[in-house]
Amino acid sequence: MKKLAILCGFVLFASGAATAKADIVGDAEAGQSKSVTCAACHGQTGNSPSGNFPNIAGQGYKYLVKQLMDYRRGAQTNGAEGRNNMLMASQVVNLSDQDIHDLAAFYASHEHEVGAVDEEIIAEAQRLFLGGDVDRGITACAACHGPSGLGMGLATFPMLSGQHAEYTALTLKEFRSGDRSNDPNGMMRDIAARLTDHDIEILSKYIRGLY
Repeated sequence: MKKLAILCGFVLFASGAATAKADIVGDAEAGQSKSVTCAACHGQTGNSPSGNFPNIAGQGYKYLVKQLMDYRRGAQTNGAEGRNNMLMASQVVNLSDQDIHDLAAFYASHEHEVGAVDEEIIAEAQRLFLGGDVDRGITACAACHGPSGLGMGLATFPMLSGQHAEYTALTLKEFRSGDRSNDPNGMMRDIAARLTDHDIEILSKYIRGLY
């Protein structure tokens, strides 16, 4: 096992522009006081202790706002719109726009943790991660998430570096099945539909150690 120091990126959690009002500014200190219930799944600073829940420490501010808005919309429409998740629905349904911005500012202000990866999967995963697969129509991951997996904040493409392999694999499979559909223009659904279970496994493990 060793940590990766390789330049990569991936289109895993692609999303469109945030739907929040432009004049709202997040307050990280206020967000900390509002994050008490979030800590059970995401940890005190957003580095989740469980692979079932995503690391959100250091995640892009705009991306966090977008996802929280989508979760809230999903809760308000019983899953007809936005992003549907029963656990998150109960947490976000009563959040105001200001609450969402404050929480996003809090988690975006913290450093993310990076895991480790088995050396045996690095070479194969790297080829797919950096170069995609032209024959199968799989876009290179770095095209949307940057050379080191830190995302592109202005474009609202999220950071992937250090994400739990379990959560990454689950998310890719949700995009592949269509259970998650809040990606702009279906871009992630289109890519995930072309990935095999093996592709998902090695990419998920690779992302865990990316920095």
